[in-house]
Amino acid sequence: MEVCCDLEVDVNGEESFMVNKRVIASYSGKLSKLLGKSKGSTRNLKVVFHDFPGGAESFELISRFCYNNGSIDVTPSNFSLLHFAAIFMEMNISVSGARNLFEKTEKSLEEMRYWTWSELLIALKQCQDLLPATNCLPLLEKCLDCIVGRLALASEASPCPSTSSPDSSGIRFSCDTRSTESLKTSSSRSTWWFEDLLVLGPNLVEMLVKSMVTRKFDHVTISRFLFYYQKSKFYTVESDAKRTIAEAVIDMLYILDQSSVSCKTLFWILRVVQNININKSSRNKLESMIGSQLDQASLDNLLVPSLHGINHLYDVNLVLRFLNSFLRGGTSKASPMRLRKVGVLVDLYIAEVAPDPCLRPSKFLALAMVLPDAARDSYDELYRAIDMYLEVHGGLSEEEKMKLCCLLNYEKLSEEACIHLSQNAKFPSKSAVQALISQQVKLKRLFHATNNPKSYGDSPFSVTEVDNEGRNGHDSNEQRVLYAGKLDLSADNEKLREHLHGMQWRVMELEKMCKKMQIQMAKFTKSRVLSSHSHARSLPKLCS
Repeated sequence: MEVCCDLEVDVNGEESFMVNKRVIASYSGKLSKLLGKSKGSTRNLKVVFHDFPGGAESFELISRFCYNNGSIDVTPSNFSLLHFAAIFMEMNISVSGARNLFEKTEKSLEEMRYWTWSELLIALKQCQDLLPATNCLPLLEKCLDCIVGRLALASEASPCPSTSSPDSSGIRFSCDTRSTESLKTSSSRSTWWFEDLLVLGPNLVEMLVKSMVTRKFDHVTISRFLFYYQKSKFYTVESDAKRTIAEAVIDMLYILDQSSVSCKTLFWILRVVQNININKSSRNKLESMIGSQLDQASLDNLLVPSLHGINHLYDVNLVLRFLNSFLRGGTSKASPMRLRKVGVLVDLYIAEVAPDPCLRPSKFLALAMVLPDAARDSYDELYRAIDMYLEVHGGLSEEEKMKLCCLLNYEKLSEEACIHLSQNAKFPSKSAVQALISQQVKLKRLFHATNNPKSYGDSPFSVTEVDNEGRNGHDSNEQRVLYAGKLDLSADNEKLREHLHGMQWRVMELEKMCKKMQIQMAKFTKSRVLSSHSHARSLPKLCS
């Protein structure tokens, strides 16, 4: 029997279908209501759908359902299209029982847990393609829940999974002879699914990761997947898509345990998003994560070129934000070792940026002052960086130079650095005096220690003063010499003896250095007085 095609259906402007209106309307409540409202002749009618879910492919499927007397095989490959087309066409109202398309798809949905891994991915991809035209979030969540459940089972199953997928009603693994002979590493066994899930868009990846976190998945594996996802996607997408992907990845990494995200990965992400205008929230999260692991960074990591429009060679402001983020974690949380590692790193960075002629003194000061004094065991590296900075920025005022010198803790400068500073014409005279005073204080402390027998506890060594002729005395030419009395040459006392002889040599060397400093300081002050015609200032008595 020939069926008259008396209704034209335009589907989203993609394609037009000529169908029999009675056949279609008998299964569709939506079409039945539309035709019921038409007046006059019902011949040569045309219906236009602008937002039909799934487009022409989906309408063709429901047309087959109608022309086959309500019979069609609902499979994972067409499930999503039929389900949302049935909702759109109200194919749950006009008929009931076996000929109700919506009920058919709902029954298929209940069987989703028995689908294979590849079937789940197909259904998930179809749901994703239907966004945002349809409200398919509940179905998406159902598919993702099955995906995550399958991954959870796979991670607990045999240590010999196939590189394909955990298919079938449970989980199907391939452990043939070949795969047994070449067992995958634990890393590859936990990451076989990375490639399969590259079909997901950023919004679905966010839903997936949140579900995995809820199910207590290993955060290291999740972070590796996110890194793999971004790296793989960036090769094939345009700039706008890169920004969306980067923001999603950063936001998801931020909710993970920070110890599971490698510092190297974070700096790679930072590099690739430098020229992408990601939103401020994601950028702050990325900088915060890097700052929390700054003790694991290298100098090369920090040498990020400045953005266009900034005169600095390197992005100093970015490093300052890293440091502030590290400190916001609390110096109490940061172990002394971590703090000192960051201190060494910062001094290396300062030395690297110091020759930049565009680096303002305020930025240099900010870099040097941001860390507490406990971060540095020695200020020698910072002194060298300041020396280099003054070499390049010769036009600084005395006040600006003094601000830079105030960065130094002279007590933590080595003897060599103090001597170099006292002879360094680039530094103000006040700083040279401070350096020499600090050396004098160190000498006095050492002399006090060597003249105080209590400092050795129960040591058998005695301390006395002898002049150059070997007599006891206290004249100006005397030298302080340590000698040992009767010694017990046991192993423990031998160590103390070695320590004492080392102390003796050190004191004598420091005395010689002190005399040289006095002569140099006298010459230095005399030249200053002659050049400035000012009153001679009194010098500290370096050695008494």
